[in-house]
Amino acid sequence: MTRAKIVVAGTPKIDVIESKTVVIPIENIDTDQIIPARFLKTTSKDGLGDNLFCDWRYAADGTPNPDFPLNKPEAKGAEILVVGDNFGCGSSREHAPWALVQYGFRAVISTSFADIFKGNALKNGLLLIKLDAKTVDRLFKEAEASPGYRLALDLDQQTISTPGGEHISFEIDPFRKHCLKNGLDEIGLTLEHTEKIM
Repeated sequence: MTRAKIVVAGTPKIDVIESKTVVIPIENIDTDQIIPARFLKTTSKDGLGDNLFCDWRYAADGTPNPDFPLNKPEAKGAEILVVGDNFGCGSSREHAPWALVQYGFRAVISTSFADIFKGNALKNGLLLIKLDAKTVDRLFKEAEASPGYRLALDLDQQTISTPGGEHISFEIDPFRKHCLKNGLDEIGLTLEHTEKIM
């Protein structure tokens, strides 16, 4: 009997990300600020990126807030986000990483991440990089001083390269690295063992 081939979308594979960088130097950004509760009725990821940071990004009449970092022209197309400490705290909603990925972010840099958010980010192919406070503060300052500031993240080498030629090393759990490099979500991980299952 011929077995049917199982195709799973998984998550986008991550190798090297070279991109413009957006900075939001605010601590304790919770999941309700990332994607407000009124947008949680959907079971689809489609359109969530449009409502990322909605209450900060838009005025009450729906017009874009020109002072919010995502609305500045130099932020267009950015795939790297640098944020303050304890990012993703609050509720366990998986819609938060959904919204970040749907917007176009591939990686988030901070000094710390909430544990549940960290797990949800991995499931959705979002690279989280933890750095010390001094380094993150320096990235804030450099990015704010240079519109269109770019970073290059190399997951295999576990390094971040700055425009000034600095190479910053970061740690990542080997299992998380394997999943991100191979675009594996939970279903994809299970299907790596198809022969044993079937």
